[in-house]
Amino acid sequence: MFGVVAERAVPLAVMLREVPRSLATLSAEHADGWGVAVRDGGTWTIEKSVAQAARCPKFEAVCAVRAQVAVAHVRKKTVGETALENTHPFRRGTFVFAHNGTADSGWLAARSSPERLAEIEGATDSERLFAFVMTHIDEVGAVGAGVARAALALRSEPAVGSVNFLLSDGASLHAFRLGRSLYVLRRGGGGCRRAKALAVASEPLSAEAWTEVEQGSLVTLAIDATSPATSAVAHPA
Repeated sequence: MFGVVAERAVPLAVMLREVPRSLATLSAEHADGWGVAVRDGGTWTIEKSVAQAARCPKFEAVCAVRAQVAVAHVRKKTVGETALENTHPFRRGTFVFAHNGTADSGWLAARSSPERLAEIEGATDSERLFAFVMTHIDEVGAVGAGVARAALALRSEPAVGSVNFLLSDGASLHAFRLGRSLYVLRRGGGGCRRAKALAVASEPLSAEAWTEVEQGSLVTLAIDATSPATSAVAHPA
């Protein structure tokens, strides 16, 4: 699972294919499909396949894309068969979502609105987690506050399972860690000619200085429209 926000479009090939622990490399173990969501011109474009990423020509084509905001995922199935509708990232309007872990679908469904549950197309616990998070955003009426409220509810239930997730509305990227590992990387700036960018991933993908996210924490990665720059705001447990 990988996400990035940047001050201008950056090449996705670096993290998807080129670094030592790229998503292509990780797909040897996570071989049950892949998906990449790219924010371009105010709308999301999502490419998916049930093939192993490293062996998929379509994935190779996506690696050539540049993006300012992106969410990518390689799947190792736990709940739900290998199928396109079970492949991350999922989309609801301006929101895209990816999940790493295994969650209690019944607990999530019992705390989600009928309207959001009706949007579910596949059989995964991940889509039910998405419905749960979107329910909280709907109730609060604000993205950041809604995600924070969902994160608090998840932290309050020890038996909910592993619920690491990435959620983006196209301008910011919310990353939550509970049950699995999660790391953030800051690139560019400080006299470097490389575009300022913030990346988040399930594990360090490269030899760079990735920072581990504290267990139970929500991190918001955002583009500062006034700079432009990027910022990371952590909401600890």
